[in-house]
Amino acid sequence: MRKDIEIPVVKDVYIAMVREWNEEFLSQDWNAYIINNRKTPIEMVMVVSKGFDNAIRTSVMRHGIGVVGARDYAKVELVQEDVLKLHNEFSVTFFAEGKLYDKKYCFPKYSIKEDALRDIPVMEARGILAE
Repeated sequence: MRKDIEIPVVKDVYIAMVREWNEEFLSQDWNAYIINNRKTPIEMVMVVSKGFDNAIRTSVMRHGIGVVGARDYAKVELVQEDVLKLHNEFSVTFFAEGKLYDKKYCFPKYSIKEDALRDIPVMEARGILAE
């Protein structure tokens, strides 16, 4: 029975942190994005995020994104500077091609910083991809 259960592997879907200018607050902010670099859209996208360390835990945030088109991206949330010193975990669940996919992405503490920026697929921006 167990050998008949197929657990699909998530490929070409990423979580990225991108440093962007915020016109409203006139500041540079870190924003989390989900990136779909697949040839097909992903549907019913849910993202659950949290920050944690030994003694500190943030609130759990849940985001219903809906559909992210093929080779497209969507903003998940603004990440406050105070949270960057924690491990930041994003659990992503979505449907594609009639299957349910699930994957956890993590930014280790202190990994979100200016000198770690690199080119991000699909977005044509510089940021940091989660592990």
